[in-house]
Amino acid sequence: MSSGAPRGQGQVVRLSRGASLSDFADKINANPGSLVQEMFNLGEMVTATQSCSDDTLLLLGEHLGFDVQIVSPEDEDRELLAQFNIDLDAAVDEDRLVSRPPVVTVMGHVDHGKTKLLDAIRKTNVIEGEAGGITQHIGAYQVMVEHDGNERAITFIDTPGHEAFTAMRARGAQVTDIVILVVAADDGVMPQTIEALNHAKAAEVPIVVAVNKVDKPEANPDKVRQQLTEYGLVAEEYGGDTMFVNVAAKPGIGIDELLEAVLLTADASLELTAPVDGPAQGVAIEAHLDKGRGAVATVLVQKGTLRAGDSIVAGGAHGRVRAMLDENGKPVTEAGPARPVLVLGLTAVPGAGDTFLAAADDRTVRQIAEQRQARRRAASFANSRGRATLETLMEQIKEGEKTTLNLILKGDVSGSVEALEDALFKLDIPEEVQLKILDRGVGAITESNVMLASASSEAATIIGFNVRASNKVREIADREGVEIRYYTVIYQAIEEIEAALKGLLKPEYEEVELGSAEVREVFRSSKVGNIAGCIVRSGLMRRNAKARLIRDGVVVAENLTISSLKRFKDDATEVREGFECGLTLQGYNNIQVDDVIETFEMREKTRS
Repeated sequence: MSSGAPRGQGQVVRLSRGASLSDFADKINANPGSLVQEMFNLGEMVTATQSCSDDTLLLLGEHLGFDVQIVSPEDEDRELLAQFNIDLDAAVDEDRLVSRPPVVTVMGHVDHGKTKLLDAIRKTNVIEGEAGGITQHIGAYQVMVEHDGNERAITFIDTPGHEAFTAMRARGAQVTDIVILVVAADDGVMPQTIEALNHAKAAEVPIVVAVNKVDKPEANPDKVRQQLTEYGLVAEEYGGDTMFVNVAAKPGIGIDELLEAVLLTADASLELTAPVDGPAQGVAIEAHLDKGRGAVATVLVQKGTLRAGDSIVAGGAHGRVRAMLDENGKPVTEAGPARPVLVLGLTAVPGAGDTFLAAADDRTVRQIAEQRQARRRAASFANSRGRATLETLMEQIKEGEKTTLNLILKGDVSGSVEALEDALFKLDIPEEVQLKILDRGVGAITESNVMLASASSEAATIIGFNVRASNKVREIADREGVEIRYYTVIYQAIEEIEAALKGLLKPEYEEVELGSAEVREVFRSSKVGNIAGCIVRSGLMRRNAKARLIRDGVVVAENLTISSLKRFKDDATEVREGFECGLTLQGYNNIQVDDVIETFEMREKTRS
């Protein structure tokens, strides 16, 4: 053990994710070079400024006797905001609280009618604009409902239903007060129904079940109620506490009853209050880059009031609210708790699910955004680089033999890009093929994307999801030999990329037996060597096929080839079962009566 680095007696050192050895050295008043030496002694080569993985930091801490604690991104964010005297978790005085509308997420299996149901609720038609009639983006809308003589608002979040969108749907459940689980009465409980149910249970939110398509002749709403009983959702009519409502979205049956069930559930099991005064806090539900308006984010205000002109920070993006629009595209001057609005004026596109908050001035939000960006970069470097130990160094050099598919993902909204990336990393790919995401972003495909793709050691493919490249960018891509692929439906992209990854694998072959023949007589020829007179017992004998010779059940010769094949005096390409033939084995003469000649061919296996 070298004496350069100080030793800690269980002293606690708090480090952020992706911290470098220099950061560690600052905390313990040591020379970074001594920590580099310590890591070398431990069998790892790390530079002083390189972002280290959590494991590397914990290993070094244990070695030096320090109790290293990796600060979670949430805690880190709180500490960062505390520097600006912002406390997201501060207790709110009861007299400041006002009641707010419930936030409802609609979940369920693909094609069970979630968007149609929302259409019926808000009397607009969103589905026609979606590729293949499948919701690809998270949208948020507020509707007004007449209840007990009062006009009450309900906020709806429409999350996509396909498995590829699990990440987006999980976020939908995080901001939600109540989940409407849509189940088609003619289809019953499906895999994504259970997936959506698990998200809702994980978020510990009450569930209202909308049994949709009850107008269809094959509909069986009672079967749905029975199936969901197995998953702990017992209908009120069966003595449980879950409200089930029969609806038919297309003809608009049961919509009022469903909205009433949502409000009754909210009143019975939730106390929905929030402070309406003070700086706004909330969540960015969706964001995209608009050609004319720049970065546009759909945000859901959770506390306080957001006003036009406020300085806000959302994840690593910041800016001043230039304008706010409601779900119908009409300008809004202010948005209170549980109100979704479209915000214009951010400098960058925030990630779907990023928290946003309004601060006192532009300088504060810019500093928060810059520090968040730097921290995220460090954490992602640490995760992508991995540990370079002395033992694995040779393996990494050998890794050049591995095949890598490099991708650059560009999409119209951040939620889709994240969902696509998430789904790609979950693909079941053999180890010898690697998938690398070089870059991801929102907006059109740019020259810098193409240059990054061509600069990587193995040319990258650019995936454009609902975005295109301009003619100029396409010309550069053609010149640089960079492939750009466009998609509008997310699982089509996933299927094609999976097929491409499997196509990168070296082909695997399997042996397929063609037939076998028994040697009845051996003819000696000075010109061609020994000729085997055979009868084909099974399958067929084929000229130029691979063969092996078996004597008394033991293989005596492998890797032989049938060089000639005759039926009587005529050349034959193949001879089938039950017929006699004469054949010679290339370069092999040790043939005896009663030997068995087996023929086979090597066929390429399809990767599953």
